[in-house]
Amino acid sequence: MPSVHAFAPLQYASAIETRPGAAPCDLSAVLAPPYDVLDAAGKAKLLAKSDRNIVAVDLPHLPAKELGPAESYAAAAKLLNAWLADGTLKRRPGDVMFAYRQTFVSSGATVRRSGMICTLDVRPFGAAPGGGILPHEQTFSGPKEDRLALMRATGTQLSPIFGLHADEHGQAARLIMNTCNARPCDATARTDDGTLHEIWTVQDEPTLASYQRALGGEDVFIADGHHRYNTALNYLTELEKTGPVPANHPARRCMFVLISMADPGLVIWPTHRVLGGMAGYSRDAFLAAAGQHIVVEPIAGGLEATASAMESLAGMGERRFGLYDIASGYGYVAIPSSPDPLKGRCGDKPKAWRDLTVAFVQHVLVEQICQPVLNGGQPVTWAFPHTIAEVADIARGGQTGAGGGKGFVPQLAVLVRPTPLQAVRDVSRAGELMPQKSTFFYPKLATGLALNPLS
Repeated sequence: MPSVHAFAPLQYASAIETRPGAAPCDLSAVLAPPYDVLDAAGKAKLLAKSDRNIVAVDLPHLPAKELGPAESYAAAAKLLNAWLADGTLKRRPGDVMFAYRQTFVSSGATVRRSGMICTLDVRPFGAAPGGGILPHEQTFSGPKEDRLALMRATGTQLSPIFGLHADEHGQAARLIMNTCNARPCDATARTDDGTLHEIWTVQDEPTLASYQRALGGEDVFIADGHHRYNTALNYLTELEKTGPVPANHPARRCMFVLISMADPGLVIWPTHRVLGGMAGYSRDAFLAAAGQHIVVEPIAGGLEATASAMESLAGMGERRFGLYDIASGYGYVAIPSSPDPLKGRCGDKPKAWRDLTVAFVQHVLVEQICQPVLNGGQPVTWAFPHTIAEVADIARGGQTGAGGGKGFVPQLAVLVRPTPLQAVRDVSRAGELMPQKSTFFYPKLATGLALNPLS
């Protein structure tokens, strides 16, 4: 693993000024989810809680999938500097890490996921002696341009990257758990999704050194934040073009939340697909075109029954998925008709990649069936909901954060099971990237617990 470091972050002043033994400060009004899950309404809702919510700086331009006007980033920098000047934010005087615990509900159960907020050496993606930084998703130019413009203007990394590491013996997970159980937290927050966020300041040298040793030699797999990590790389590259960048320059380090793969609270949600806009689509036309590629089991009872059957029909194998025709309400559980259906089309990809259900959906169902046969070779339109309730809402014509709404004509829902964590590891170590929307690690990390100044 790249070297793990404590750092001197910017924080909301109340989080720094909380005294040992006092009640933890409540940051609920000023935290935000990552910028890329927010729209204008979500940003407005956060600012209604407090005009000092970090979203005012972290999301100066919408949509953040493309570069905005220069004045929006300048305004974000001006606001950040104003908060530093009036004491809303302060620089912590010493180097620290933070144990970070999230408590949430998933599939009806209360779950805890814990990690460490720290910094890592910035290095290019890829395997490396002693451990590398390994991506698993594709990135796009627009979001990277937006994030780089914001980083240039503010000179600050505003939100952490979500990183995973193997921790096969659970040393790091136990250290963090012991830290969290030893005393009350220093700061807390409850976000709109119901997640409880808690942090503990870690500054004693023995604990910091023990954590660094626990991560020695491990790869870091980026779970969420690929565009932001690319931005850290691009920012450092820009600095190096202007002259030598000292080894201890803050821009050589990037803020992460590192979470052990041994953590029992590591949850991956599915990302379903709702396909629409196909001129020649009907249930019968789809089944006829897909007949040589899939084996289907009809399911009576609609969307919920289809989703339930997909989970319960374990005898169909790990690669089973659901199909739900929105117009008729008919559902099916399906599997690929051959054991390695992508070998001919994607033989250069590793087997772990070819076994991904989301790869089969994209490269067979969409690219070999829906686009050429049912839509005259034109692209289909997509929505990417994470829950069956979202699928149902989109099917009814609703607009959600996952897509849908006006102008979207939903026709076929493809229900998938969560991508296994082992698949993320295997595909990343093979140097391959997964198809878009392959994973959804829940819940998202909070933005605003700590900021990483780069100068």
